[in-house]
Amino acid sequence: MPSISVLLPARDAEATVSTAARCILEQSFGDLELIAVDDGSVDATRARLLELADARVKVLDGGGRGLVHALNLALGHARGRWVARMDADDECHRSRLELSLAKLNAEPKLVGVGTQVEIFRDDRPVSPNLAAYGAWLNGLTDPALLYRDRFVESPLCHGSVLLERAALERVGGWADGDFPEDWELWLRLLEGGAQLSCVPHVLYRWRDHDRRLTRTDRRYALEAQAAMKARYLAARHRRLIIAGAGRTGLQLSRLLRKLGVELERFIDVNPKKVGTRIEGIAVVGPDDLGPFSGTHLVAAAGSKGARAEIRRHLAGLGWFEGDHFTCAA
Repeated sequence: MPSISVLLPARDAEATVSTAARCILEQSFGDLELIAVDDGSVDATRARLLELADARVKVLDGGGRGLVHALNLALGHARGRWVARMDADDECHRSRLELSLAKLNAEPKLVGVGTQVEIFRDDRPVSPNLAAYGAWLNGLTDPALLYRDRFVESPLCHGSVLLERAALERVGGWADGDFPEDWELWLRLLEGGAQLSCVPHVLYRWRDHDRRLTRTDRRYALEAQAAMKARYLAARHRRLIIAGAGRTGLQLSRLLRKLGVELERFIDVNPKKVGTRIEGIAVVGPDDLGPFSGTHLVAAAGSKGARAEIRRHLAGLGWFEGDHFTCAA
């Protein structure tokens, strides 16, 4: 019985899937099985997978039903205590699984880890925004930091994770819906009390390209992300203050109100907005916000540096992140 089951879904990835699979089969930790799912490829992806001369490889037919179905199909065939992911167009260091498992064994409260990543493109440098996201993600090497920032961006690189199979099965595996399946899974695990973290080593090479699902599928669009965040926030809080009356804050506020959340007020630094009402909700300045009075605050200001400034201001007023406020942008 292998210790680790690695799930590798693939669709039309003939150019990269062999390299991705070899990255797993050549790991320094070899007690594993690789469960690859050809999800309706029309190129030579399946042939490339079947060429792998290794008894640890199982190739399944996903029938073109999508990533979530492919992942859950592979999970149903997994035999290991631990479940790892690998994307068909990415690469990883040969010690990735060894070091990930070592962290899980050293910190038994963790049910899963990702790794720090190198984001790259074959055709040009990655965008500054994507590079900034990678740097932010690579800093979440403490479970408390990852939990704190769970609503800011997806806090783990999906392809890099190693998860306890029992914990994954307890929450029902991956869910299909109008939301990013990886981020939603992290939220579901975290809201259920699980702890996640990031191995403090760059062990995964994450390829960016124009055909990535995150660029082409509406489930990964900002609107879908905001709706997912609103759903999880509304499950915790029925009355909120929103810090940020710009596009990000207004979008989140509308979604929260549709879910029945009462909004007490907006906090904003724009003097043209302070003292007005937006959609019936009063806008006040940061100086009008005193000590915590019982209503949780969501920081939803999207401008660069706003999150850090809000954190500094609230800390100065004696507000504690997590207990009194949450950052969601």
